[in-house]
Amino acid sequence: MSCDVGLYGLAVMGQNFALNMASHGFKVCVGNRSPSKVELTVKRAKDEGDLPIVGSADPEDFCKQLSKPRKIIILVMAGKPVDETIATLSQYLEDGDVIVDGGNEWFHNTLRRAKELEPKGIHFIGMGISGGEEGARNGPSLMPGGPKAAYDLLEPIITKCAAQVNDGPCTGYIGPVGSGNYVKMIHNGIEYGDMQLIAEVYDVMRHVLKMSNQEMSEVFEQWNQSPLASYLIEITAKILAKKDDVTGEGYVIDYILDKTGMKGTGRWTIQEAAERSVAAPTIAASLDSRYISARKDERVKASGLLKGPEMTAAEIPIHKGQLLDDLKWALWASKVCSYAQGLSTIKSCSDDMNWDVNLSECVRMWKGGCIIRAAVLQKIQDAYARDKNLPSLLLDPVIAGDLNNCTAGWRRAVVVAIGYGISTPALSASLNYFDSYRRESLPANLTQAQRDFFGGHTYERTDKEGVFHTAWTDAHKSIGDINERKAGEV
Repeated sequence: MSCDVGLYGLAVMGQNFALNMASHGFKVCVGNRSPSKVELTVKRAKDEGDLPIVGSADPEDFCKQLSKPRKIIILVMAGKPVDETIATLSQYLEDGDVIVDGGNEWFHNTLRRAKELEPKGIHFIGMGISGGEEGARNGPSLMPGGPKAAYDLLEPIITKCAAQVNDGPCTGYIGPVGSGNYVKMIHNGIEYGDMQLIAEVYDVMRHVLKMSNQEMSEVFEQWNQSPLASYLIEITAKILAKKDDVTGEGYVIDYILDKTGMKGTGRWTIQEAAERSVAAPTIAASLDSRYISARKDERVKASGLLKGPEMTAAEIPIHKGQLLDDLKWALWASKVCSYAQGLSTIKSCSDDMNWDVNLSECVRMWKGGCIIRAAVLQKIQDAYARDKNLPSLLLDPVIAGDLNNCTAGWRRAVVVAIGYGISTPALSASLNYFDSYRRESLPANLTQAQRDFFGGHTYERTDKEGVFHTAWTDAHKSIGDINERKAGEV
């Protein structure tokens, strides 16, 4: 009997997603460069309930075992390995077959690959998969973008294998090719921001409130029963409570070196936000924090040279219960700003590329299975359902009202951190983003005046239409056609 779907690339994510599809009744053919991974996956399938997974001897055998039109999901390392895998498999494919790249890939590569496969009539889908190894096995969030006809062939499989929430499976048609990878990239950028925000709150708890790991774990556990409820809050509580099983003393968290790794999707998010002229300071701060964390040796040296404030409780009085409540709402409000920045970036690219991404539906796909799943997503989904053309999440009246209610505690939390010399780049950036966005008038008039002074870049006036230039000193000469000076603005 021919297989319903093929999965090529059997690291743990690939194995788990193959087992997921087989668990839902689909017959899966698996392939990999090394035969040992194929054998291991087939064995796992047998051990986990005699699931319908069959192995393949080589790429040709892999493709021959698939029913037509063939549907192949590849889960290999992004970049060159994806190109090599596509080149190998496409030799044995034909018009109407579908290749799905399930990795974290730069969306321009997805657009290129789709174009390269067009002459052969092979459809290409870029599908973001979020949820880690556990999600891949038990139900991830799946974000596919590609030809609608190709998506329709894949849809019966992914709707069953995705995480399920109260309003459906955490998947759906994102849009044309490139859009799925793009949405997943921004998802990861939001994830960067969320993780950094939680780390900063932990830092304040630890160094200002002098809380123990167990105390902090209990607070995060309580917060997970509040509007802050999320997967990342849930696992933070578990992480902080985990005793060290290597030394048998203390907690694992205290033995982990303070250097954060990354795979590149956060950097791509900021590059894209800049390309689209979208402010994303929370996500940018989280990326900068990872860069600084990597310079451990420099920080060790700096700690002996650079001095922070030596504040005491007498100078900045601290009430533990009040500060914890302030941190809670500062974290909630900042998380919303991180989502707002990411979703504004998706909207900008969607408008530029004519993808017509439905942001309410996009957010719905994040409500289960994925790393950024959180209770607040229901409010965000509702906001975009009320107005699909919402320029910014912060302009939704319900969200705006909730943020306004958080601001007093948000400000107090940031002020305390600054007073004690605890860096909170993402919390502070989020508050600055909120304060900048809510102001009708910004000091950008002075910046533009400076640009006109040294470069003749012109400016607009508040009292009349048009473009203007001022001869600021006697040394300033005529700049000719004023309108030409606007050329090159982004």
